[in-house]
Amino acid sequence: MDVRFDRELQRFVFDFEHDGVEDIISLTGDIYQVEAFGRCFYYGYEFGDNVSGSVRSAFIQHVKFSEHLQDDQDLTQFIQKAVNNLNHRINLYDYDLVVMPESSSKVNQYMLRYIYRFAQPTLRKMELVKNLPASISFDMDAFNEAYLDDVLENGRPRYTEAQKEEVRENIRQMIELIHQKDYFTIAKDVKKSRFRPYMMQFLRFASEADEQLCRTIREQNVLIIDDVTTSGSTLGEVLRTLRILNEDNRITIFSLIGRRDLMADLSL
Repeated sequence: MDVRFDRELQRFVFDFEHDGVEDIISLTGDIYQVEAFGRCFYYGYEFGDNVSGSVRSAFIQHVKFSEHLQDDQDLTQFIQKAVNNLNHRINLYDYDLVVMPESSSKVNQYMLRYIYRFAQPTLRKMELVKNLPASISFDMDAFNEAYLDDVLENGRPRYTEAQKEEVRENIRQMIELIHQKDYFTIAKDVKKSRFRPYMMQFLRFASEADEQLCRTIREQNVLIIDDVTTSGSTLGEVLRTLRILNEDNRITIFSLIGRRDLMADLSL
């Protein structure tokens, strides 16, 4: 499949019948499955190694924020090919629940509708929505174990108690500031922070019924879907939210566009 950027027309051109040397993105094929987030992670497309950051960003914007996605044959076929590939790998009919994060993009909703063509009639869906900033918390115990309680080769603590307390106080102040911000500012500020894996409750269940459903289902096949995975922070938060309630389900993750090197070191 050929997707290239036409510089003269300043737009993306799709050719689903041929591959080209100027392709910016392609189906993942044999490297479709990787281990990430401690789970089985599938992704439909991956950018070429030589594609510039500006072109990647422009294409992601093109895919995620098309004003008329349903009527755009190129984009709908682009999504369908990835889901078809996913179904060939895992058999979507075997899945009981689809979970996805809230998004201003229409891609997740379109993927969900297309997945229903393969899945069993009783397939249920659940959406996790953005929480209020005041609800965001920090897993200090996990951070202590990963960083502050570290020891040197001679067995001595790496940090003094005074240094540990200084770090903890800085974290407490950071969380207080976060509680005063809006969600999108928070996501931008902490996306690449070493503290990000330990910040919790970015997402919540859209309804009490969804939360109760997640508490009660056991040993079922759950599919998490998202449009684009870059840092992995959103998928990490979805997994964390589900794990709080139970760990008995078989969870598979799918992203329309992802990265083979996404071996996330999130504390999940």
